[in-house]
Amino acid sequence: MPVAFLNLPPAVRTRSKSFCSFMATYLEFIQQNEERDGVRFSWNVWPSSRLEATRMVVPLACLLTPLKERLDLPPVQYEPVLCSRPTCKAVLNPLCQVDYRAKLWACNFCFQRNQFPPAYAGISEVNQPAELMPQFSTIEYIVQRGPQTPLIFLYVVDTCLEEEDLQALKESLQMSLSLLPADALVGLITFGRMVQVHELSCEGISKSYVFRGTKDLTAKQIQDMLGLSRPAVPIQQGRPLQTPEQPVISSRFLQPVHKIDMNLTDLLGELQRDPWPVTQGKRPLRSTGVALSIAVGLLEGTFPNTGARIMLFTGGPPTQGPGMVVGDELKTPIRSWHDIEKDNARFMKKATKHYETLANRTATNGHCIDIYACALDQTGLLEMKCCANLTGGHMVMGDSFNTSLFKQTFQRVFNKGFNGEFRMAFGANLDVKTSRELKIAGAIGPCISLNAKGPCVSENELGIGGTSQWKVCSLDPSTTLAIYFEVVNQHNAPIPQGGRGAVQFVTQYQHSSTQKRIRVTTIARNWADAQSQLQHIEAAFDQEAAAVLMARLGVYRAESEEGPDVLRWLDRQLIRLCQKFGQYNKDDPNSFRLSESFSLYPQFMFHLRRSPFLQVFNNSPDESSYYRHHFARQDLTQSLIMIQPILYAYSFHGPPEPVLLDSSSILPDRILLMDTFFQIVIYLGETIAQWQKAGYQDMPEYENFKHLLQAPLDDAQEILQTRFPMPRYIHTEHGGSQARFLLSKVNPSQTHNNLYAWGQESGAPILTDDVSLQVFMDHLKKLAVSSAS
Repeated sequence: MPVAFLNLPPAVRTRSKSFCSFMATYLEFIQQNEERDGVRFSWNVWPSSRLEATRMVVPLACLLTPLKERLDLPPVQYEPVLCSRPTCKAVLNPLCQVDYRAKLWACNFCFQRNQFPPAYAGISEVNQPAELMPQFSTIEYIVQRGPQTPLIFLYVVDTCLEEEDLQALKESLQMSLSLLPADALVGLITFGRMVQVHELSCEGISKSYVFRGTKDLTAKQIQDMLGLSRPAVPIQQGRPLQTPEQPVISSRFLQPVHKIDMNLTDLLGELQRDPWPVTQGKRPLRSTGVALSIAVGLLEGTFPNTGARIMLFTGGPPTQGPGMVVGDELKTPIRSWHDIEKDNARFMKKATKHYETLANRTATNGHCIDIYACALDQTGLLEMKCCANLTGGHMVMGDSFNTSLFKQTFQRVFNKGFNGEFRMAFGANLDVKTSRELKIAGAIGPCISLNAKGPCVSENELGIGGTSQWKVCSLDPSTTLAIYFEVVNQHNAPIPQGGRGAVQFVTQYQHSSTQKRIRVTTIARNWADAQSQLQHIEAAFDQEAAAVLMARLGVYRAESEEGPDVLRWLDRQLIRLCQKFGQYNKDDPNSFRLSESFSLYPQFMFHLRRSPFLQVFNNSPDESSYYRHHFARQDLTQSLIMIQPILYAYSFHGPPEPVLLDSSSILPDRILLMDTFFQIVIYLGETIAQWQKAGYQDMPEYENFKHLLQAPLDDAQEILQTRFPMPRYIHTEHGGSQARFLLSKVNPSQTHNNLYAWGQESGAPILTDDVSLQVFMDHLKKLAVSSAS
């Protein structure tokens, strides 16, 4: 039996007679693992030496969704059992060897022998605790120790909005109060030229502390001015002090929803536009940087290391004080990519530094910052992106607070899962443990390093490296981190036949029910010698996961490197991969073949090169930051849609079907539905558009045409109702100005340059100088088989 199958379930092994079913079983194996553990590895059989691993081109890495939703995973009500070696502390798992008679277990990471705690006295082969059963490779524990703290939501609201926008935002905020748990704490800060911190405990009169929007204050100054340095006990007139069994809340600025629901609803209803006059040709003075700084200082002083969300709602760029992005003169436009390249963005570096400092302070305390930016122009997301990126907060970008895109997206923040609890978790720490042949190179995702050095930390960093632990301040069931590893086993010290490498992910977090929980996932994969068993390693390649993991590396590099350099790096990696795994005769491009497990990978890379994550042309710096933010946190399925959008065709020739993302799919008698994650585009072909204009759908004899027009609308609605953030919905037709959204994404197999040469009747030619997938593949084959490279 090949080594590669030692970790497959018996039912799968029996079906693995031929190489084709060998491939199918790997796909099943990959899917089962993803459903059970929320993990997808680039390689599912691991090359057993450092040298061979580097020759694989795509690093050994995985996509981890720590809180992947599972209906069949009830949490257990006891604490995990840890390895007693201080440098290890791995959690007891199904891969450990257990001596039931002596009540001992051997850690599968450091081989330390450990005594079971007294509570495990009754265990035996037939009476195993859940954490030793193979189906519980992922298990969740509820930790009873420590005080439970309520969830905290601090609204930071821009009042320099247009009347209609402000009204819509006020209504959304009032609506959100009804979705919060009764004991959640809420606070309100509003800002324009000045920043106001509203006191919520006073009845009858509104009282707020006003700060100048131009002065940067330290956390200590903010806490002193708000009277938070000493614990403040709210004294309500005519009432006794709080009774001892009620916890004393040390802030007048954060109060439980059930106490101040009416007050806060009224207060929000009465919010006025910023009263400072804005003269013609000027932007309103917006003190976003100071408002955020005060919000961070307020939470630091009252609830450090507790789950909390700072929710920033802004309708324009910060124009004064620390963190300003542009001056108040409308004639000076906000920075563009061109300005940044020419080093002509005068406020950018200083502003970015201001927000990075705030983001690091927030993350250290386990709080997160959401940014809801709705405006027709840029709002400074480029400078502020670190606030959401480092703390795991949401980033939502729209044209106005008065659109369904904002309203529905904001409502989805408070969505509840199967069990009626919020689908959000707070203040998580992710700890990764590996067996001795592996080291951790780094992580890419909404996290910051906890600088935990140890024997399993690699010196070669990929992403956020130099640590085996990261802080993830906010998590939801789709938050996904990319974790990169390095094989350190030396070439001359082979791993014995049948050996397996293991990785354990331990995520401690605050559940939305305010319980502390620990989710532990332990996985193992087989080692194989790349010289004698390359076909097993090859067959176990997960090209979808690999494409997303390489894309994350590329996008991470694009934040600090020049665009063309990143594209060259991706191209080099792709050529090397094709040279390693392609079958070909030297210098004969026509002989080049890739096996089934690699066949889609070049196509993903082609679309990635054209994607808005790497191409900034036609996107503002804010838009690029927004796209990259979402790409760095979504799961595998959504990430693949972002790289290579999905295209469905609706016609009279049969049921809706997925078609190639290619200009040849654009036919006159078809309706196309394209999902790019950020946009849902419905495109009517030329003939269909003419029929619709002629009103055929309203005639009883053309009932089927009416149904054809309706089908894509129903399917689009389904996507629009579930996705977060809600995508932009575009309905267009042949020749329409918004058809550009579709035309810019499809592979331009027919362009104005080659249309006549191809002599094809079908499809729509596209006006572009971009190379097509066919040309890209021809170049790739040429370079891969060349004896010169």
